[in-house]
Amino acid sequence: MAVPRYRSRDGPDRSERMAPETKAPAAKAAGQEYDASPYLPRRGGLTALRRAAADCRGCPLFQDATQTVFGAGSPTARLFLVGEQPGDQEDRQGEPFVGPAGQLLRRALAEAGLGDEEVYVTNAVKHFKFTTAPRGKRRIHKAPNLREMTACRPWLRAELRLVSPRLLVVLGATAGRALLGSSFKVGEQRGVLRPMPSWAEAEAEAEGDGGAGEGGGLLLATVHPSAVLRSDDREAAFRGLVADLSVAASALE
Repeated sequence: MAVPRYRSRDGPDRSERMAPETKAPAAKAAGQEYDASPYLPRRGGLTALRRAAADCRGCPLFQDATQTVFGAGSPTARLFLVGEQPGDQEDRQGEPFVGPAGQLLRRALAEAGLGDEEVYVTNAVKHFKFTTAPRGKRRIHKAPNLREMTACRPWLRAELRLVSPRLLVVLGATAGRALLGSSFKVGEQRGVLRPMPSWAEAEAEAEGDGGAGEGGGLLLATVHPSAVLRSDDREAAFRGLVADLSVAASALE
């Protein structure tokens, strides 16, 4: 089954739920406050959010990245997938999950019975963080730190509120920590459905102030597809990802 790339489809996207914005920081302070909140638009839906994110200077990662890589997909999707950050190909093309990990993810979704499901895909961090190889120009992925994840969280929070999915799938440890706090471990929580946290409670948990409660939908954690690509037993790791996504498929029946 051919699974399409996750291109945005701007339509009737729950567009009137954006929080008021404050004045963006002065240019000389751009990136140093570790807070994307001032860049969020005052009103509008995903189109306005995406346009505003293109100019985000909420943390220093914008300085080296080619561009902001915002979320893409159906604005009314029942299934919402969140990964860590854009990779090299995503940074160059400006779309999430278009590299090798994205290709594997689409195959896993199809095998889990989600190939025809409308989805929205995004990342916890919207700019590519990398180091340059000592020899050559190859850019090597570097995991975002807690300050960078926290700075970028307002974008993810706004995307979730606008799409309002039935099921949120967390792909990997970084996305899990960004949403559920620093104690999150994929190995302990993967493949298990749990109530989606409300944002107020999720913010508190992410900062270590308590647990999360029901937010109206469901959440399921699994490995990031890039972990499958790095696995010594890639086939077994892929089957595990498909098994987790099959739980998601059953929850959406």
